[in-house]
Amino acid sequence: MRLPSHITVDRALLLYVLQLTEPYGQLSDVKLQQLIFLCELQTFAKGLKAFHFEFFRFAYGAFSKDLDNDLTSLRRKGRIENFTVSDQAKEEAIPLLLRAVEGVEANEKVKDILDAVVAVYGPQDTGAITASVEAVQLSTPQDPDLKIPIRDIVFHTTLLVPHRIDVQAEFTLTPVTLPKLNAALGYDSRPAVESQSW
Repeated sequence: MRLPSHITVDRALLLYVLQLTEPYGQLSDVKLQQLIFLCELQTFAKGLKAFHFEFFRFAYGAFSKDLDNDLTSLRRKGRIENFTVSDQAKEEAIPLLLRAVEGVEANEKVKDILDAVVAVYGPQDTGAITASVEAVQLSTPQDPDLKIPIRDIVFHTTLLVPHRIDVQAEFTLTPVTLPKLNAALGYDSRPAVESQSW
């Protein structure tokens, strides 16, 4: 389960990734899910944590209900229209997020990883990025030496549980920045609470 501070970080980084993908044209739910999944895998591979989305195997690769809920919530708050970051979010939330990155080594490393993943996979169409995700090989805690491509994993199997992964550092927001960023995202100044879409 994500902590309220994690939800705020997830929503802010989601906006950032959406802004990075804008030059590459049309985005879809499927492509966004795969892109965020690849961002999470890359940060974990570097011993860092950025997003806190759990993913499971879906018909088109990886899917996170938390990511889907955050996207819906940000649309309701007017911070995203379809997959485009609103002018208000670009003027308020993104600058706050980027200031939180400056001078914080873990945050800077996370930003660099997100930039790199989007630069590689952002230009790809949905089919190509899904094929890339399905080719990713994962191991189980029971047998770490056995690598299975995602395409061979049974549907609805959990692929990624961030709170179970040990990292050296993670993307964080200061107690001063957290409420400001939350307010810029359209929520009250307290950290976000888990929202459910039924």
